[in-house]
Amino acid sequence: MSIVPSLFGGRRSSFFDPFSSSLDIWDPFRDFPISSSNVSNETSALVNARVDWKETPEAHVFKADLPGIKKEDVKVEVEDGRVLQITGERNVEKEDKNDTWHRVERSSGKFTRRFRLPENAKMEEVKAAMENGVLTITVPKEEVKKPDVKSIQISG
Repeated sequence: MSIVPSLFGGRRSSFFDPFSSSLDIWDPFRDFPISSSNVSNETSALVNARVDWKETPEAHVFKADLPGIKKEDVKVEVEDGRVLQITGERNVEKEDKNDTWHRVERSSGKFTRRFRLPENAKMEEVKAAMENGVLTITVPKEEVKKPDVKSIQISG
């Protein structure tokens, strides 16, 4: 339950509430068999890794915030059926018996995100790069071929 009052008379709003006990995460695959909600509890720690997906005239571009995760701990795969999958793991920090923890807020564990790409995605040309904790995946798009139009001369 949130300690921040709702701005719309008790209804849940789309505003980010950092005090909420559970965040509403939009799951575009809720009704698909590859839903991220079917992920086991061991992978749930970072299953909500934030990913932006934008489409430019040339490509589909995904940006995932993965702070503190090395690129060696992240895997980007393309599956049959045009499914882009991002998986990885953030390891738990080693504890020293002499340390006293006052707060632990950073999550650790495995995460998985899956996206079904549109028909125009060039699956064989996917590129990925990681810089400053941001994973950028670029999926080029096939060029839209303009139909050949032949002008017919009208006689008479």
